[in-house]
Amino acid sequence: MELYSEYPKHLVAVDCIIFGYDIIEKEIKLLLVKRSFSPAKGEWSLAGGFVEKKESLDVAACRILCNLTGLKNVYLKQLHCYGDNERDPGARVISVAYWALIKLKDIDTDLAGSNGARWQSMKKLPQLIFDHDSMVAKALVELKLQIKIKPLGFELLPEKFTLVQMLDLYEAIYQRRIDKRNFRKKILSMDILEKLDEKEKQTSKKGAYYYRFIVGRYNKLVENGYYFNLDVN
Repeated sequence: MELYSEYPKHLVAVDCIIFGYDIIEKEIKLLLVKRSFSPAKGEWSLAGGFVEKKESLDVAACRILCNLTGLKNVYLKQLHCYGDNERDPGARVISVAYWALIKLKDIDTDLAGSNGARWQSMKKLPQLIFDHDSMVAKALVELKLQIKIKPLGFELLPEKFTLVQMLDLYEAIYQRRIDKRNFRKKILSMDILEKLDEKEKQTSKKGAYYYRFIVGRYNKLVENGYYFNLDVN
């Protein structure tokens, strides 16, 4: 006899809240898909799917994200479990939400397009299916909390960036102005950036120097008890 056969069975799904940053438009964006099946066919949805029989939740989330973007080894963390018994009109579905940070330039645009995926500005998101709006809201709160104590901004920025571009990113996430001088002083005092002999000259005549994040140096600092803190006003 199959164990637990007397208990009801439920479907388990994974939904991915995928954030990207548009360095030109200075906006945080969300990767959404047009749902291709009922219920809610044709409406905007997070990237998601059911957990397969021999998959862990983490493996399922990685599969769903990779199938949509072509990316592996990106920042991907479990957020919350959603189990309201009426959250999905199609069946009793328990969904575990994950949030991810990716660089816009890294995405396989052909693959994403073939899956009906599209970047949407966080400032003007369409109505999402089921409880996906709640998932996005919770993920954004988590991003705002975590980016203060972890160097997550570098997951969204290109490999080389100016300090102004980094400031723009943090202002886009916090949705408020940040004191430029304090921000510059604080990030440079951490000694985790390398200044490059190259300038960005498209947005100013004088040009601003590019920097890059030194992962190895940061990891060594962490091993010695270093605590990242970029909570600035």
